[in-house]
Amino acid sequence: MAAHRLARTGPFFLLSLALVSCGKGHDGALEVAVMGDASAIAEKRARLTPAAQLIRSATVEGLVGFDEQGRVVPALADRWIVTDNGQSYIFRLRDGTWPDGKRIAADTAATALRRSIASLKGTALGLDLAAIDEVRVMADRVIEIDLAAPVPELLTLLAQPELGLFYSGKGIGPMALEPGAEGAASLKLIPPEQRGMTRQPDFPHRARTLSLKFTAPAKAVALFNDGYADVVLGGRVDTIPLAGRIGLTRGNVQLDPVIGLFGLMIERTEGFLGDAANREALAMAIDRDALLARFNIGGWQPTTRIVSPDVEDDLGTIGERWQGMSAEQRQAQAAARVAAWKGAGRNLPTLNIAMPDGPGSSFVFEQVRDDLARVGVAVRRVPERDRADLRLVDVAARYGRATWFLNQLSCTVQKAVCSPIGDERVAEARRAADPQARAALLAEAEAEITAANGFIPIARPLRWSMVRSGTTGFGQSPWGWHPLPPLAWLPK
Repeated sequence: MAAHRLARTGPFFLLSLALVSCGKGHDGALEVAVMGDASAIAEKRARLTPAAQLIRSATVEGLVGFDEQGRVVPALADRWIVTDNGQSYIFRLRDGTWPDGKRIAADTAATALRRSIASLKGTALGLDLAAIDEVRVMADRVIEIDLAAPVPELLTLLAQPELGLFYSGKGIGPMALEPGAEGAASLKLIPPEQRGMTRQPDFPHRARTLSLKFTAPAKAVALFNDGYADVVLGGRVDTIPLAGRIGLTRGNVQLDPVIGLFGLMIERTEGFLGDAANREALAMAIDRDALLARFNIGGWQPTTRIVSPDVEDDLGTIGERWQGMSAEQRQAQAAARVAAWKGAGRNLPTLNIAMPDGPGSSFVFEQVRDDLARVGVAVRRVPERDRADLRLVDVAARYGRATWFLNQLSCTVQKAVCSPIGDERVAEARRAADPQARAALLAEAEAEITAANGFIPIARPLRWSMVRSGTTGFGQSPWGWHPLPPLAWLPK
């Protein structure tokens, strides 16, 4: 339900970019180019890259999963009920077998789920799951998840790729992975009878192979442009200008209606950055309207808030910062703070900003560099993996509630600048049963974390894909990534 509401929020539009050539797939396979490193094919860690999430979700089912539009659908659990005022979720497991042929049972599934949850400790996703009190076996094929307080987004959380259930180190599908050479891999749907399920007579005619190629963004776009890819996945702000280099006519480039964090994270607090007012000066100096204008994408709006106003539990009591001030007025105030710092005889060295490669990152850096220069701060760009004073963050939300944003900026996750008081308010909200009381506590937490000035919001994230006309199994998603199994099913 949350996914439906989010999909209607925000004025995102289809980019009308196109390609005239036809796909050059082989043997009926759907050719998919993924912007990302080939290491995603064998990724086993709990913290997954976006590319690795695609592989994990395709090969390691959880209790539930996502369809192509980001809606929760059955996976290992074929049905569930919610009881005890939202504090108990009871799942009935489907018929089937683990990879070794043993029947899927509640005890082994519950053990796998507990292990997946434990592996996420210390991460933002682990905080999202913190209200889980116990995973219990109720019957041979029935699992109950008890919560300390209601978690309306629990099903969406359980559908995350990181919550896939391993058995003896292996996943249960629904797809089998065959690694290839030079960043290539193929994924095939496993016949139902090989998973201990009822045979589907039409399966051989409906299932198609996905031929994946993990590659650099420019190469992925070139594969599509030259007709060697039917789908391109993994587009973000840093790569969106690449889409504009394609020939124009009918609309193959799509934007997902995501929310999340896109901005600069403070990574160090020595010297000038050690003062919250100075960190705020950097946030005030950035002309967000001018920055987004460089991209010329209709409907992409700037923001100064750390929480999206579109989340379901936003009370509307916290608005955009510095309302009524023009960009010039904000920069004048920021310049005064910088001058005061330097006037006290203190040094302000050039600040390093870590960013990913890509023309979109260049657009962001150039605007930030120019704006900060106007207030007396010099910056240089360094590679994404380098240590830096500030880092460009681009993360799409996993669910549409304020807790996602606040957990991303918690002291558990962000060590440089955080708000212990804000974390306390979030913890209190997690225990609150009343929705209004919970929302009020989250608003207090947002105010505290905002005042710490550890994150400089710029806008919503952008997530884009390229999909050839007539391709089935793809839909715009509020979560910004696209499960592979729906792409492998041909329509009846």
